[in-house]
Amino acid sequence: MGGMSIPDIDAAEQFIAARGRVLDRRRFDRLMREGQAQPVRDAVAAYRNPDGGFGHALEPDGRAPGSQPLAVDQALRILHEADAWSDGLAAAACDWLQATAPTEGGAAAVDPSIEGWPHAPWWVPEEGGPASLATTGLIAGTLHARGVRHPWLARATEVMWSRIDELSEAGPYDLHGVFRFLDHVPDQARARQALDGMGRLLFKRDLVALDPDAPGEVHGPLDFAPALGLASSLFDDAVLDAHLDHLARGQREDGGWTFNWMAWSPAAEQEWRGVRTVDALHTLRAYGRL
Repeated sequence: MGGMSIPDIDAAEQFIAARGRVLDRRRFDRLMREGQAQPVRDAVAAYRNPDGGFGHALEPDGRAPGSQPLAVDQALRILHEADAWSDGLAAAACDWLQATAPTEGGAAAVDPSIEGWPHAPWWVPEEGGPASLATTGLIAGTLHARGVRHPWLARATEVMWSRIDELSEAGPYDLHGVFRFLDHVPDQARARQALDGMGRLLFKRDLVALDPDAPGEVHGPLDFAPALGLASSLFDDAVLDAHLDHLARGQREDGGWTFNWMAWSPAAEQEWRGVRTVDALHTLRAYGRL
């Protein structure tokens, strides 16, 4: 199957049936087989905590039961992309974010409840728990895409604009959050103005790998722009096409896709492959390749 430019969707379905979580089977069914929305909502809700947040390895690298910002991001993104949105789940998650927000607003990168539980080595709570561009931007972007109104989102939006206006240094994950925020924030005129500066930062700091075959833990254009939007406008059509071709050819012999960061746990590795397989198909469809 390697080298094929048109993915084998049936083989991907078999891979997810054999190795994917129930959640990713439900995602695949909804996104690729016109399945129902309710099973996706039910599968996401299984990771919900009484405090309204999400945990239990919904984000495979954080394997604690307690609620985590990145698990909230995963939950909301899945509900949004599958058009399985739940106002109730989103409102409760926002209430948890509000209750645990840093002083300035937004969301920390990692909640300290991860301590003592299995997690990826990079899941380390920052001293003082400051707002993270990555988690705050990812969550706020999805909530804006759904037109949510909540006090947490209002403050998080202020945090993002303040940080973006002053941003001179950033890592690739920071810009994942920034670009999702800019793609969906209501003030699109301001977002378009900010995009130029963020684009310069992206290229000046060499944060994006324009070569589809670049080895190692790199971030390509499709990581910053998994669907058409403001972020995708930073890249030439030829560059996007090359990366879409590469993504389509990335299907493995077993029918699934994989990832390019460290596999620190067999369970996390297997779960991430299921996540990335559905993500790959979703991105290819978003760009008209399926």
